Amino acid sequence: MAYGDLMLRRLVSRLYWACSRWTLSTEPAPARPTVLLGVPHTSNWDFALMLAIAWRLGIHVRWLGKASLFDGWRGPLMRKLGGIPVDRSDPSRVVSDVVARIRGGEKFGLVVTPEGTRGAGAYWKSGFYRIARETGLPVTLGYVDRTTMTTGLGPTIELTGDVRADMDVIRAFYADKSGMRPEYRTEPRLREEDAPAAPSA
Repeated sequence: MAYGDLMLRRLVSRLYWACSRWTLSTEPAPARPTVLLGVPHTSNWDFALMLAIAWRLGIHVRWLGKASLFDGWRGPLMRKLGGIPVDRSDPSRVVSDVVARIRGGEKFGLVVTPEGTRGAGAYWKSGFYRIARETGLPVTLGYVDRTTMTTGLGPTIELTGDVRADMDVIRAFYADKSGMRPEYRTEPRLREEDAPAAPSA
């Protein structure tokens, strides 16, 4: 990213936080590329908060968005803001694309909203977990909490491959966080946690 763009983004973010009713309460930005969770994801305003956090902390972010967001005049803007279009008919392809970008040396924090759609569901989408494991990237727990009107970055964790144990850590962090529309919250749980164990040999 050009130096001028970086300085402009930091200036815009400083003005935003000076005027916002939200308080930025955050741990320092990760020192290396990371998978950055945006949770809870219950409103379009989450996107603005995510950009404000990243720009204030100087994090170059990429984020995954449905392909229709990139149609027409919006395409160049969304890509300029770090967007990567997702073809929902082939979700495995985007995992491969992101892995290839990271292994190719591109440096960024990948913002993922694992709740998927802004509506309550039974499970989170597991793409963030697969990307982190395949690339060896840590996972940073970004958050919004309407009850305290705070937002920012929580801890950065290394995944172990024990899905349930890793998700227990993530569940504990988000247990007291409330999104802008709490009724749309999805409990942090992956389908893989409830899969039957493979029979022993």
